[in-house]
Formats: sequence, C-alpha cells, structure tokens
Amino acid sequence: MLIQTLLIAISVSMDAFAVSIGKGLTVKKLRDLDAFKTALWFGGFQALFPLLGYFAASTFSKYVTAVDHWIIFGLLAFIGGNMVREAFEEDEENAKETADFDWKHMLPLAVACSIDAFAVGVSFAFMSLNIWISVIIIGITTGLFSAAGLYIGRAFGSHWQKPAQIAGGIVLILIGVKVLLEHLGFLA
Repeated sequence: MLIQTLLIAISVSMDAFAVSIGKGLTVKKLRDLDAFKTALWFGGFQALFPLLGYFAASTFSKYVTAVDHWIIFGLLAFIGGNMVREAFEEDEENAKETADFDWKHMLPLAVACSIDAFAVGVSFAFMSLNIWISVIIIGITTGLFSAAGLYIGRAFGSHWQKPAQIAGGIVLILIGVKVLLEHLGFLA
C-alpha cells in the first residue's frame, strides 16, 4: 500500500508541478523563500483536500461498500483522464501566469490544483490505508515536486510540463483499473 500511496501522491502532485513550472517560467530571479512558500501552499492544500474527501466519504461509506471498487475506479479514471485532457489545454493558462507568490495569487492556484485530491480522498475512504500517513506523503511529495517545478521552469522552460501531467493522469487511471480488477477477482 505504501508504493500505491506514493504513486497516487506523485500523480496528484502533477497539477501543482505543472503550475510551478509555469510560475518558474515567469520568475526573473527565483528565491529559495519563493520555492518554500510554493511548497507550503501546494503541499498543504494537497494534504488537506484528501483528508476532507476521506472524512466526507467515511460518513457515507456504510451505504456504498457494495460498489466502492466502482467508485474508486470511476474517480481515479475521471481524475486521471481530466489531467491528461488538461495537459493539452494548459499552454494558454500558463501564458497568463504571474510570478507573484503572495496569498492572493497562491491561494486560488493551491485550491484549483487540490480539487482532484478531494476526490482521491473520497476513494481513500474505501481503501484499507492509513489516511494520516497518506496525506503526509501526499503533502510532502507535492511540496517537493512544486519546489522542483519552480526551479525546473526557471532553468529549462516548459518542455517537461505536459509529459509530467500526462504521466500522472495515466498512473491514476492504471491504479483505478488495478483496484477494480482486484475487487472483481481478476488480480490477487
């Protein structure tokens, strides 16, 4: 489960990574403090939203346990597919990106990048894993990817942004398929 949680963490961090690359493209001089702020904003919200989704779904889990594997599959496939789709639409969004790191600019970005993580948290309610360890892994992973994205964007430009987001989406879809196949008895 730790490897699966880490793969999910890497996958959901790809939106924040892509946005961070976009921000890195707009920065003339990147300060370590800016990278730290970015890691806190994105990592914090990516940890908070799955926790909220988990507790929201846990409240209703007793009513849906018979179809939980379909819910997990549907949510992860939807999120993954959405990430792949958005990868092809982000060029226009990143052209409008600004280099500001204050709360007025970071809060909307952190929330927008974390909405998918809420749905992942919903799927966590139907999986046997420790939610606290999972959200810590997601938060730290996203924080590291976000800080790295700033530096990568500053150094290399947007060459890796789209492939990273597509890869993250595909991994989520594959995890959803794996969960579905396990619950249907095709995988042990």
